[in-house]
Amino acid sequence: MSKIPHALLTAALLLGTPLASADARPQLPAAAEATNSEIGFLKVDKDITLRRMIVRSARPKGTVLLLHGFPETLHAWTDISIALSNDYDVHAFDWPGYGLSSRPSADRFSYAPRDYARILKHYIEKARIDRAKLTIYATDIGALPALLLALEEPRIARTIIVGDFAPFNRPQYMFPALESLKAASASEGARAYLTKSREEVLDHAFHRGLPAGAQFEISPAFRDDMNRGWDHGEMTSAAAFYHYYSHFTRDQDYFEANLARLRTPVKVVWGERDIYINSAMGAEFARRTSSELTLLSGIGHYPHLQSPKRTVEEIRAAAR
Repeated sequence: MSKIPHALLTAALLLGTPLASADARPQLPAAAEATNSEIGFLKVDKDITLRRMIVRSARPKGTVLLLHGFPETLHAWTDISIALSNDYDVHAFDWPGYGLSSRPSADRFSYAPRDYARILKHYIEKARIDRAKLTIYATDIGALPALLLALEEPRIARTIIVGDFAPFNRPQYMFPALESLKAASASEGARAYLTKSREEVLDHAFHRGLPAGAQFEISPAFRDDMNRGWDHGEMTSAAAFYHYYSHFTRDQDYFEANLARLRTPVKVVWGERDIYINSAMGAEFARRTSSELTLLSGIGHYPHLQSPKRTVEEIRAAAR
C-alpha cells in the first residue's frame, strides 16, 4: 500500500484514483506529511478483496479497528482515524458489498453476519494485527459479526466496543422499514425500494429522527465515495444489505442462544436518539452481558459522524 498524507487520502477516496508512491508525490507542508496514512487493497480469501485504510502512529500503544455500517464506507472513519493515530495504529475497511471491496454474487458469498465474522477474522490475520493490543469499534451491521467472532475466539481482541445494532431479534426495538427486510412477504419490495432510492438514502439516512439543531453534515468526499461505491461490481450496496438481513434472524438467534459463551470484554456505546434501533436494545444487551453502557444524549444512530470527538473519547477510554 502507498503511504499518503490526509489531504491526498481524502482525494483518492473521492476520485478512486491510484495513489502515487512516496517518490512520485509532490512535496507537501510538514503538517500534512506528519500523517502516515495508507490506502490499498488486501485479498483475504479467494472471493474477497477488501479496500482498506491504515493510519499509523509513530509510537503506537496498540491498534484500533473501525467497522462501518449501512450505507457507509471506510471513509466514515477518516477524521477519527487521524485523531486516534496520535497513539494508535488505526485500520478500517469496506465490508464486502460496500465501497470498493469485492461483492461476489450471493451464491458465492452470502453477506450474512456470520460470513462477515469470517471476513473479519481473515482481515485481522492477514493484516498481522496483534490481538492482545486490539480494540474493535463496530457499529450497525459491523457489530454482530464482531461479537459472533468473539464467541468462537474470545481473544480476538482486547476490547470490543459496539453500538446502535441489533444483537437480538426484537421487532419492538426496530425501525419498521428495517424490520420489513426480515419478513419474506415484504423483503423483496424493501430491497427494490432501497436499490432505486440511492439518492434518498444518502440524503436522509444520517438525519432521520434528529431535530434540526442536532442534524449534521457529512463531507462531500464521504458522500461521493458512498455514491460511487453503491453499484460497484456485481451487486449494489442495497442488495448486500438485503442479503445481510435475509440471514439476520438466524444469526441473532444463534448469538442469543450462545450469549453465555461471550468472554471478550465489551463496552456498549449508543445514541440516545437512535430511531433505527431503540436504545432499549442496547440496555438489554449491556445488562445481559454485564457490560458498561454509555448513552450519548442527543445523539442518533451514527455517533461517530454526529459527534466524532465523543466517539474518539470513548475509544480512547476503552483502549487504555
